[in-house]
Amino acid sequence: MRTSVVDPTTNKLLVVENDQQLRRTFRVILTGQGYAVIEARDGNEALEEIKADRVDLVLLDIDVPGIDGFETCRRIRNLSDAPIIVVTVRGDEKDKVLTLDAGATDYIVKPFGTQELLARIRSAVRRAPFAEKGMQPFVAPGLKIDFERRQVVAHGQPSHLTPKEFELLKHLVLNRGKPVSHLKLLHLVWGPEHARDRQYLRVFIRNLRKKIERQPDQPRYIHTEPVIGYRFDPDYGT
Repeated sequence: MRTSVVDPTTNKLLVVENDQQLRRTFRVILTGQGYAVIEARDGNEALEEIKADRVDLVLLDIDVPGIDGFETCRRIRNLSDAPIIVVTVRGDEKDKVLTLDAGATDYIVKPFGTQELLARIRSAVRRAPFAEKGMQPFVAPGLKIDFERRQVVAHGQPSHLTPKEFELLKHLVLNRGKPVSHLKLLHLVWGPEHARDRQYLRVFIRNLRKKIERQPDQPRYIHTEPVIGYRFDPDYGT
């Protein structure tokens, strides 16, 4: 379900929603804010759109028919670094955790206000990953991080990080040797509107440890600072 030809500098949003009336509502709101909108009715259409063209952000209802919504999220993440904001009637913590584990960037529960939705979109687009020009690679025993190429090699094997996982690791490394508070990390990676969402942080730290630590339960690189936050230091506590 294609959109018309637009200025290539315009942010292009993919709306994955089975309800035609909701798709129409999203289109009116988003085009009114200057976004180009592509629509998909289910996971299969969404994946085809992702493969066909650049997408700057995805709004995904995890209750779309066909491919399971969580699996759709995982497959989109494998194809694109674009932020994924899940919009759903499900508000349980379990569903939020599953969504974040699947690669989502943000999570918003229906019903929600238009201004909240637009603020979440602006925040996600603003924090979309970009190349870190001029940053030298970081090398530690068993770990190499190339910031310009956004590549990580852990214990001799490429480690495929999601955009948010990479951003989180980057900020921890930039502050290496020092404890970084939960609040600061949430502000840097997700924005001030998520200052209280420590659940986001716990999920992403857990996933990050699984991808770069040889023993995630006994981490060498990312250490928990009780009450405060986290510290990146390969030599801390040794």
